[in-house]
Order: sequence, then structure tokens, then C-alpha cells
Amino acid sequence: MAGSIEVLVPGGQVNPGPPLGPELGPTPVDVQAVVQDINDETAAFDGMEVPVTVEYEDNGAVDIEVGVPPTAELVKDEAGFDTGSGEPQEEFVADMTVDQIKTVAEQKQSDLLSYDLKNAAKEIVGTCTSLGVTIEGNNPREFKDRIDEGEYDDEFVEA
Repeated sequence: MAGSIEVLVPGGQVNPGPPLGPELGPTPVDVQAVVQDINDETAAFDGMEVPVTVEYEDNGAVDIEVGVPPTAELVKDEAGFDTGSGEPQEEFVADMTVDQIKTVAEQKQSDLLSYDLKNAAKEIVGTCTSLGVTIEGNNPREFKDRIDEGEYDDEFVEA
């Protein structure tokens, strides 16, 4: 009866109720221990939706894999807003700094198709475009063009 469960959970705030409890209840797994482990591993993403995969064996052994929250969730958390703009080209809901873009790019880089931090940052800026977020007061499309021109090469250097 070994199996796998994939769910989105609020980082650091999982409880034995849905969505995990009903899925893990019929298994030989210690549900409370799994919940505690997930909360420990997702504490850095407090309140954000985090993808989690729980693989379990018939003997009760568990392997927990924590993913990275969606890019939009990371941007909203970093910029401090809850909902994107209904008209992202006209109405802006937040402004981010280059350092904030870099932070989100570093958090998300392992999940992106980008091969370096500069291109990861451009993907983050794309999300900012659709959410209605400016970068240092600039339209995100203009900011992306400035990244392409090399203006921010020093900021987006791999650590």
C-alpha cells in the first residue's frame, strides 16, 4: 500500500486536518509527526502556499519533499501585498527593488528554466508584469530591457 500524496499547504501552518489528514489517516504513517516535519521544513515560507510531496511505505517510513512556492506568491510576500492588479499595465499595486528581485530569483532559481541568475531575474520581472508590480518605479518591461542591455550585470552575478 505504499503511495504518494501531493498537496499545496500553507508554509509553517499545516495541521492534521485537510488536505493531509484525510489522505494520511488510512496509512501506517504517524500523521502528527509528518505535520510537524512539514511545518519545520516550510517555516521559511510562512503562510505562502508550498507544494509538498509525501511518499510513504507500508512500514510507516516517510519521505517528505518540499518544493518552492509559486513565483507570484514569492513576489507578493517580498513586496508585501495580497492581490495583483486587475489592470497590470495601468494600475500598479507595489514597487520592488533590484535586491528584492534578486532575492526572489535566488529562491526560485532551482525551479526555473533559467541557466543563470540574470535570466531567473528576467522571469521574476515577467511575473511582476502580470501582477502589476513596478521595479524601482519603472515599468517592469522597461526594467527587463535594461537588464538585457547589461545595466544590472553586477547585481545579478552568481554568488
